Formats: sequence, structure tokens, C-alpha cells
Amino acid sequence: MKKTAASLLMLMGMALVAPVGANAAEQPTDGAGDVTISQQDSRYSISTGDVTMDVDVAGGKILSFRLKDGEMLSQLKWPESFGSTFWTSPQKEWNWPPVPEYDKQPYTVEESGAVLKITSQVSEKLKFQIGKEFAFNRKGNAFVVTYTITNKDSKERKVAPWEITRVPNEGFIFFDAKSEEITPANLIPFKPEFGAVWYATDATNENRKINADGKGWLAYCNNGLMMVKKFADLDKSQPAPGEAEIQVYVNRGKTYIELESQGAYKTLQPGESLTWTVNWMLAPVSDSQPSKKLLKTARKLAK
Repeated sequence: MKKTAASLLMLMGMALVAPVGANAAEQPTDGAGDVTISQQDSRYSISTGDVTMDVDVAGGKILSFRLKDGEMLSQLKWPESFGSTFWTSPQKEWNWPPVPEYDKQPYTVEESGAVLKITSQVSEKLKFQIGKEFAFNRKGNAFVVTYTITNKDSKERKVAPWEITRVPNEGFIFFDAKSEEITPANLIPFKPEFGAVWYATDATNENRKINADGKGWLAYCNNGLMMVKKFADLDKSQPAPGEAEIQVYVNRGKTYIELESQGAYKTLQPGESLTWTVNWMLAPVSDSQPSKKLLKTARKLAK
């Protein structure tokens, strides 16, 4: 077991590669090879098969998630517009900007075999410490990240985990939910089709965000690829106050979109921790519009 003081490490990605052909999206197969890790300056690349995830040491953000040259994450350059990060919920406890110990400052790294762990500094304001553990699940054909939030305060604290993944304002987003229960209503044009809700990305001059009670998964399609994130399915009483299991934020203009998922809101005693796991999966797809085939594939991956 080795420990380094540099921040970082890799994040969840999944190495799902479907065979080439008309039924590629319907026949996901295990195309992953060994997991390899390489480093260039502060950027770490984690690869398996043709899938690669790049993570920077500063704040432990995922900077890239790609199949060959097919990139899924936003590559914009201004702050809070790119990659994927992790915060504590509810946001009202820290408002803005993001907590620096979780989002900007270095993490320590611990490596044991094929498992990588990173740990943040303790937030001076919130008194939480964040841990992230990364492992590849070959049976599930996914990279798995387990987040840990530890209460370092001398009194009990309430908190929920929150993952924020930024993608280009292109393609479309879908998940299992009732369109009439997405709030605020009609703010982002999600449409019910094939038993799910779908949003074909658009642009306005306003920032927009919706809350939804999903079924434990969220999918994004763009450039012939589909990314599926799987997490615990919550009932409506479990998220933090004013928050939700699934959130979608659309930044004004044709810029970027945040795919957000949250875990259950829990009370932590001093020294107590909660854990929350997210699987990331990536597959090539042939459909460029909402379809029964895409929905079937996403649900299969999210089982």
C-alpha cells in the first residue's frame, strides 16, 4: 500500500464496449482489458480497453471521459464549466462558490492493488472530509466510485452526497420519471416518450434547473455515444431539503449542462461516515434520436 501527498485520482468511468453493427446498442459486451494508470504532470489517465478517464490532482475532478476520441464531458475553460466534481448537499449550507477543500485543493492518494483512494482536506467551514474510492467491476463492466463523507465536527451534522457532471449543450438527456412531477414545470422541455422523459438540448438566455424523482439512473447521448450513471434510487422523502435524486442544470446560451445526482440525507454523529456509490458506463450507440432501443439499453446497464 502506498500513499502520496499529491491530490487526486481517478474517477469512475465505465468500460462498456458494444460490438460494431446494427445491433451494437442492444448487445453490450465486455470489451475491457486491464486497468492501467499513467501520469503527465498533475493529470492522471485511467484506461481500460478503449475507455479513458483523466483526473487532475487539484480538487480530484474528472477532466475527461472518452471512448477512443469520443469525449463526453465539457471541455470549456472557465471555472465551474468543465469536468465532473463532488459536493455536499444541501447547497444552502455553503451557497457559492464551491467549498475549496472539496473542489479546488489537493487530495491525498492511497493505492492498494487495483483500488485507488483519494481523501480531501477537512472543510474549515463544514467540518466534513471527502473520500473517493475507485475500482473496476468486471462483472458489471463498470468503473465504480464509492464516495465517503466523514463528520469531523464535535457535534452531529446532516448531509447528503452530490455528484455534478458537466457535459456539452449538445445531444439529449433521458431518465425514468413522470414528466408532470419534474419541477419547476415546463422550465426545461422534457418530453415523455417510450415510458421515460427526454430532453433534446436547447439554448436560452437564462440559467435553468429542474428537480426530479428518478429511478436510480441518468443517461446522456451525444456523438454516437451513450453515458449512463447508476446510483441508489431514492424515495421522495430521502433527498436533502430543497434537493432531489436527479437534477439537470442548463447554463445560459449554448455552453454546458450539469447532470446531477444525489444520495440520501443522513445524520452523522462526530466521527461517523456515510458512503454512496455511482457507476459510470459508456457505450457506442447507433440511434441519434430518442428510441425504445436506447431506453432498453440504458435500463439494462442500470440494472
